[in-house]
Amino acid sequence: MGINFKDAAGPHADALHLRAERTRILASNIANENTPGFQAQDIDFASSMARLQAEANGELPLDGDSSPLYRVPYHPTADGNTVEIGVEQAAFSQNATDFQTSLTFVNMKLRGLAKAINGQ
Repeated sequence: MGINFKDAAGPHADALHLRAERTRILASNIANENTPGFQAQDIDFASSMARLQAEANGELPLDGDSSPLYRVPYHPTADGNTVEIGVEQAAFSQNATDFQTSLTFVNMKLRGLAKAINGQ
């Protein structure tokens, strides 16, 4: 009997994938801070995660699309750019912390599997 690492990692494998995608989106926002007309995007992590979990369980997802959403700026600029660097940096930092947390959980799960395999 083989080990299914996707099942062993639980929801953290999906969380890592979503966090990596969110990192890419937030980095793009930060890189385009001075691009006229650039529209900042983000994903709704909770609804995307719920969608992935529903699909993994063979259920129909309750929400529709899980594509990136456009961010509404607190202080719109004249050139149409909606990137607010403070907001983006805070979101990026929080996402990095959450990514590290999920990575720690996956690491602990894999260590537990390694101990079980070695009979410890």
